[in-house]
Amino acid sequence: MSGHSKWAQIKRKKGVTDQKRGALFSKLAKEIVIAAKSGGGNPDGNARLRTAIDRAKAASMPNENIKQAILRGSGQLPGQVYEEISYEGIGPGGIAIMVRCLTDSRNRSSANIRHIFTKSGGNLGKSGSVSYLFQFVGLITISR
Repeated sequence: MSGHSKWAQIKRKKGVTDQKRGALFSKLAKEIVIAAKSGGGNPDGNARLRTAIDRAKAASMPNENIKQAILRGSGQLPGQVYEEISYEGIGPGGIAIMVRCLTDSRNRSSANIRHIFTKSGGNLGKSGSVSYLFQFVGLITISR
């Protein structure tokens, strides 16, 4: 008689929900770490950090997790180091493309980006090869 236990049904639903929340919290923590690393750990003087904290609070992320992420980003706690890297290249049809990514492994990201460019008929260029064509205006986030 599977499925008749109330706890079994709760456990199934809770597992899925907790997995989604965990993935969201780790993504938000990465954003906080990068913001604290780039502009300091004080949200009053760092607008990017303040925005990341507001997003984390809107998603009900615990304050302790937010504080730990700020401390990791400001270098006061050891943890995984994330860096923001920009890649430039020419896509299919001669379209200039700039890719900014957040990674913990520069070599792995470089190989993945190079593979995507090559697979789609483009070429990964050197730094400065197409950046002069762009002016930073905004950010587009694509979910998987």
